[in-house]
Amino acid sequence: MTFETLKKHKTFAGETIFCRHESSSTRTSMAFSAFLPVDIKKIDSAIIWLSGLTCTEENFITKAGAQFFLQNTSTMIICPDTSPRRLDLPGEHDSYDFGSGAGFYLNARTEYFKDHYQMYDYITCDLIELLRNDFGINKFSISGHSMGGHGALVLGLKEPQIFSSISAFSPIVNPTQCPWGQKAFQGYLGDDKQLWKQYDACELLKTGKSSEAPLLVDQGLNDEFYPQQLLTENLEIVCKENGQAIDLSFHKGYDHSYYFISTFIEKHIRFHLNYLS
Repeated sequence: MTFETLKKHKTFAGETIFCRHESSSTRTSMAFSAFLPVDIKKIDSAIIWLSGLTCTEENFITKAGAQFFLQNTSTMIICPDTSPRRLDLPGEHDSYDFGSGAGFYLNARTEYFKDHYQMYDYITCDLIELLRNDFGINKFSISGHSMGGHGALVLGLKEPQIFSSISAFSPIVNPTQCPWGQKAFQGYLGDDKQLWKQYDACELLKTGKSSEAPLLVDQGLNDEFYPQQLLTENLEIVCKENGQAIDLSFHKGYDHSYYFISTFIEKHIRFHLNYLS
């Protein structure tokens, strides 16, 4: 095993584990949680879940209730942390939407951050390699929430050879056009706005990036960050203009929280299981 199990909990008919391992991409140790279904020997696929701003590897696995719907399947779910930790880079801890807990699933280019904030490579290289080598996984899907929804869309669209399906809750779909994305991209990528577009789902779709499976997206209409930060309709328009199938649902009364995610997580798990089977 290339990871250390820090703690584990019997969950339904499976097991929830919390782990740490060394990452060559971030040059730090990284944490993740995972749920392993009842028959570990039969696990052959994984859903990678990317969490949002301020989250760690613990939020989804403790709040979403996904374990119940995976317990008798051959699919595990794994939840990496949202950024490197235990660093003290200039400006890294000054705000909730940049730096620690806010890695934005990109490869940073700016001074200080370029040596460690390589979250795109961490997911697509280090974490995929760990899943293949330590768990025998050969099929992957990706999902996420908010900043993690942005990450799921971007990684899924850019790496279709890895990810069979993509889904997101309340994703930041057009970060080059919203305050969260502009702040993060300026801080991690610098002034080159062409480079910014490489981490923007709407811009990627315009260049022909696509998913064979429809994109599955759910958005609450009482979300305090909708529409200003999330710009959900922009994704709907770009998908229509570029022939990308999308299953986009708006839900009255739901906000940006895990109460929303836990309500609809079964829908997303069933969606991914269909493409992983």
